[in-house]
Amino acid sequence: MSEMSFETALRALEEIVERLESGDLSLEDSLNCFEQGVKHAARCQELLKAVELQVETLLKQQDGTFGVGKLEE
Repeated sequence: MSEMSFETALRALEEIVERLESGDLSLEDSLNCFEQGVKHAARCQELLKAVELQVETLLKQQDGTFGVGKLEE
């Protein structure tokens, strides 16, 4: 799962949510889906954090030059 792209992990997470919301799963299957969903959510969060750190961002300075700064929350 550590090689999974953000888009793939998000799509898998969305599918899991749909399955859980359907109410058609047994308790055991629901728990397994939930566990997988937590893993996919963690992967998404990991990738978003990596992007945030990469972005640490190019900011246009007042003089028209660019510099590196932290992403504002």
